[in-house]
Amino acid sequence: MPSSAGATVDQLFAEVLKAGESIPALREVLRRLAPDDLLLLGVLRRAVPLRLLEFLAGTKPWSENARLLAGIALNPRVPRPLGMRLVANLYWRDQAELAGSLRVSAAIRLRAEDLLKQRLPDLRLGERIALAKIAIPPILSLLLADPDPRVAEACLISPRLRQPDLLRALKSNTVPGAVIEAVSKSAHWREQYAVRLALVGQSRTPVAIALGQLRHLTRGDLLSLADDKGVRTLLRLAAERLAEPRRN
Repeated sequence: MPSSAGATVDQLFAEVLKAGESIPALREVLRRLAPDDLLLLGVLRRAVPLRLLEFLAGTKPWSENARLLAGIALNPRVPRPLGMRLVANLYWRDQAELAGSLRVSAAIRLRAEDLLKQRLPDLRLGERIALAKIAIPPILSLLLADPDPRVAEACLISPRLRQPDLLRALKSNTVPGAVIEAVSKSAHWREQYAVRLALVGQSRTPVAIALGQLRHLTRGDLLSLADDKGVRTLLRLAAERLAEPRRN
């Protein structure tokens, strides 16, 4: 239902504040202004009366609208029990936003994170790519195990990806080749020294990529690689050669 002509977020906010914690008064405001979803979502970003959150979450048609339920769950004043109840019925994108929101309690954030982890196997490729761009670090760590290179590329451009998490993925015995390839092509990550070293030390890294990293390593690390029997023979020989003092 469209909102009344001229109704704005500021006007609706002022009206619900005036109604306060009175359910009849809040119901009358909603009847009179008939706010649409966009207007309600705008108001739900503010510190509205607790009764408004509870009323919307428990009254049709608002209680059947997943977008509005997400707005309620993300409200800074949402009671913990209500937020915990709503989070299970949200879209994956709203759960991802909730998992990273500092406006709600830690319990709600952790619940959203756990539910999102459970949903990962059922997400389509496009959804996993989109999630990788907005996910919090614990979810990104799981997405780095995705075999599709497009998911790996999306993870690498996420501002939330931390170097320790990427290094942990690169050192894993099960790291997908897609991640190694994507890292080697990333203008940002391939310049990180620790990442270069991890690529060389990873047995799943293609030899051509590993060899390309050697010339950027310090002599001390080259000598360590040359002495490491766990490193492939070709790489050990190349590291030893590069570590030799240059002669004029």
